[in-house]
Amino acid sequence: MRWPDPVPVKLRRLPHGEGLALPGYATDGAAGMDVLAAEDVTLPSGGRHAVATGIAVAIPDGFEIQVRPRSGLALKHGISLPNTPGTIDSDYRGELKIIMINHGAEEFAIRRGDRIAQLVLAPVVRAGWLEVEDLDQTARGAGGFGSTGGHEKL
Repeated sequence: MRWPDPVPVKLRRLPHGEGLALPGYATDGAAGMDVLAAEDVTLPSGGRHAVATGIAVAIPDGFEIQVRPRSGLALKHGISLPNTPGTIDSDYRGELKIIMINHGAEEFAIRRGDRIAQLVLAPVVRAGWLEVEDLDQTARGAGGFGSTGGHEKL
């Protein structure tokens, strides 16, 4: 089920973002909005850079924007985001920058106007800690990393 109406998110275009398309959904079923680079940069193999987008946003209280990599860049070029998913909090008002990393063997050129990441507006549920002496039991219990089976069972 979709929200009945889009959630309004205020956006301020910065001078170096002039002429670029605003983040947008590529298809009717897309969960993420493509966001564009507002600068040219070349990522060497293993290199990282916070790529400017030329926009700042005011996310409504009770929401966040998650920043996610583009699957095509990851598969074809080894380009990803090192803090995936990144979170933009509702009280942040600075320029949105996308931290990108090149896991590929070759340098990768990003040009102004390239689609570099996806933005997903998501509701935030805040936790309230309730300290207790004991936790309820489950079949898994305290079993952690790999306790439910490894790749050899696939």
